[in-house]
Amino acid sequence: MTEAPGPAIDSFSRRRIWWEVTLVLAVSLGQSAVYAIVSLADSLTRSTPLSHQTATLNPSLSNREVFDLIYQLLALIFDVVPVVLVCYLLWSRARPHLSRLGIDATRPLGDAGLGLLLALAIGIPGIAIYLVAKALDINVTVDAAGLSSHWWTIPILLLSALRAGLQEEVIVLGYLFERLGQLGWGRWRIIVAAAIFRGSYHLYQGFGAFVGNVLMGMLFGFLYSRSKRVLPFVIAHFIIDAAIFVGYPWAVAAFPQLFGVAK
Repeated sequence: MTEAPGPAIDSFSRRRIWWEVTLVLAVSLGQSAVYAIVSLADSLTRSTPLSHQTATLNPSLSNREVFDLIYQLLALIFDVVPVVLVCYLLWSRARPHLSRLGIDATRPLGDAGLGLLLALAIGIPGIAIYLVAKALDINVTVDAAGLSSHWWTIPILLLSALRAGLQEEVIVLGYLFERLGQLGWGRWRIIVAAAIFRGSYHLYQGFGAFVGNVLMGMLFGFLYSRSKRVLPFVIAHFIIDAAIFVGYPWAVAAFPQLFGVAK
């Protein structure tokens, strides 16, 4: 399917869009990508094999329970601010206000069903890619739940999964596809660029995470370019991360040689 080109924009508008994209990414996932690249360089230049190094997701932020909870909530809130910014930038006066992001409540069951199917299609191969990459020593060991056990641990992990789904899919799919399309980029150029960008901010985990997320980005990007609805991808991302974050302690206990942190 070939999409009709959007209306031409003048050079001033083009520069403004590029500056807007740069600033949005600089306060969100672009910043994460820079840190991820530096983190990978740090890991590769150590004497310890990559698979014996650890990347901890959702780490504890204080050894005092009440302040750990406060810091966790503050981190989640501020991480979602770029998503709110993107929604503000793409807000339409007419309903549905977020039509350019494909966010509305017209197909709740369809969005949820597609999200679940995508989570199953991505989640199982994703685990296989992680295990193979770790065996090949091109990926660090990922500790997916660094939080101590508290009454609020699971709710925070679920909120963290929701934050990741909103941040990545709204910005990488909804926002970037909209703005790059306005700049005249073709469909497949946007899909490939967005997929590589998605992989880049996962490089702190190693090359396996990069490849897995690029493949995920290609599939998500292709499907999104056809549906223009971001909600199924947010749901899929939430399900995948929630299963990983909450299920990680069980996976380590059941399969310590596969998922345990190397000593």
